[in-house]
Amino acid sequence: MSERILIADDDEVSRQLFAETLEQEGYRVDRAQSGDEALSLLRDELYELLIIDVRMPGMTGLEVTRILHEKNSSLPIIVMTAFGSIETAIEAIHEGAFDFISKPMNLEELKKTVSRALAQRAFRDRARKSEEENRDGDQPGTIIGKSTAMVEIYKTVARVAPTRSAVLILGESGTGKELIARAIHQHSPRARGPFVAVDCGALTETLLESELFGHVRGAFTGAMADKRGVFEEAEGGTCFLDEIGNISLNMQAKLLRVLQEHEVRRVGGKDWMKVDVRVVAATNQNLAELVRKGNFRQDLYYRLNVVAIHLPPLRQRLEDIPLLTHHFLKRYSQESGKSITGISDKCMELLCGYSWPGNIRELENVIEQAVALSNQPVFTPDDLPAAVRDRAASRFAHNLPQSEQFLFADTPTLEEVKKRYVLHVLKNAQGNISQTARVLNIDRRSFYRMLARYEVEPFFKHE
Repeated sequence: MSERILIADDDEVSRQLFAETLEQEGYRVDRAQSGDEALSLLRDELYELLIIDVRMPGMTGLEVTRILHEKNSSLPIIVMTAFGSIETAIEAIHEGAFDFISKPMNLEELKKTVSRALAQRAFRDRARKSEEENRDGDQPGTIIGKSTAMVEIYKTVARVAPTRSAVLILGESGTGKELIARAIHQHSPRARGPFVAVDCGALTETLLESELFGHVRGAFTGAMADKRGVFEEAEGGTCFLDEIGNISLNMQAKLLRVLQEHEVRRVGGKDWMKVDVRVVAATNQNLAELVRKGNFRQDLYYRLNVVAIHLPPLRQRLEDIPLLTHHFLKRYSQESGKSITGISDKCMELLCGYSWPGNIRELENVIEQAVALSNQPVFTPDDLPAAVRDRAASRFAHNLPQSEQFLFADTPTLEEVKKRYVLHVLKNAQGNISQTARVLNIDRRSFYRMLARYEVEPFFKHE
């Protein structure tokens, strides 16, 4: 670690104890005896974190916190005091502090709080850098989307990334589960460690066991040498287990031990080895239903499902389709050396009207194919595959009961498609505002604003 921390405390013993504790963790620590000295050092030097006592001669820690916060400083501040109270804690947070801790403090608590504060700062810095890079051009692997559902997912990633908690990502195939897993890793304290992914559904039980846990020489026919498993390879980083719902009950029991005991044993080996790995799992199956049927262990389900992230299918992210389309168009046009600069309105209407059973992966494939075959600077409907053109009349042509299908025979504008769909869902919900908002994945206030924009009178079912 090379993060630089400033500790401001008028008590020499506390100042020295906290500094030595954090220096043992690898941080570079400077010390100040007062609020004025802390501000002076902060003007002249760069720090990643400030830890400051509330009561000091002259300027108090809360006053220093207020000054730094008013300057819109991104510096996280941890406020500490021997006179802890709810009023002091609330005031500290109100003035912009990252956290509040009381003296005498548990040194392990101090280290954990410092780690969380630095992880949050690193996350903000990487997010800001990513945003700046994306202004110049989207990068491969970028998560695209500004819909309400995606914004909520971004918030969840931001909250869970700095922690050690296991994460379960749920969603249909092609919705971008691995991208979310990588985002969690990249914005976590483990970002410098490895990210190792394995598709649990693509391997037999024997091969999967060897892939996850490794094996020793002679463990089975063909085992000519010792082999490290995924958990060993991911030491200090993140292990992404895709299609976790496909593993056998026998493998589930072995995986449960890894999550509980943080140790693995290679196939054919005798020794257990400690591993420090964060597990992020994903599946397109309903694990709760598998648990009910006895096909998935309930204890493993709870271990994996500490934090769940539900990725919506593309058909429920209508407003993100143009963003994704332009993103893929730009990437594949650059890769192919073609000057395809845009998409006709009619073409975009067809893309937004299609149900996308293959989700983002299918959309990417369609755009890549269209770029490869098109000789025009602007996409037209003729550049799209026949399946998309022919079935775009129904956004929900796949995987929905006939009663819920949304059909239109004319060629409305994109805004008209949105309006018709909103009214279609509202009608199916029999005028129930809350139910309609849930299906649309928006809050009630946003839904009322949408109805006002479409000039629809809210004479609906009372709730």
